[in-house]
Amino acid sequence: MYVIIGNCVEILYKFMPKLKTRKAAAKRFRVTGSGKKIVRRKAFKNHLLNHKSAERKRRRLSNTALVSEQDEPNVRLMLPYI
Repeated sequence: MYVIIGNCVEILYKFMPKLKTRKAAAKRFRVTGSGKKIVRRKAFKNHLLNHKSAERKRRRLSNTALVSEQDEPNVRLMLPYI
């Protein structure tokens, strides 16, 4: 929509622009069923696993973890539509 005032032409937008999702973050985080918490995978279980004990790999590294309260606002900014 254009508005002409004298010699000036201004463009007025009717809608807010869409927010883009950070695709790297979208692949790493999920939302719980309630939608209130964000879940992530635990680190250090990709490679260099020979020196880590089976107990450590099975018990401590296999489960998912919640994103901390301090980091949650940043994750929500990267994922605007979750």
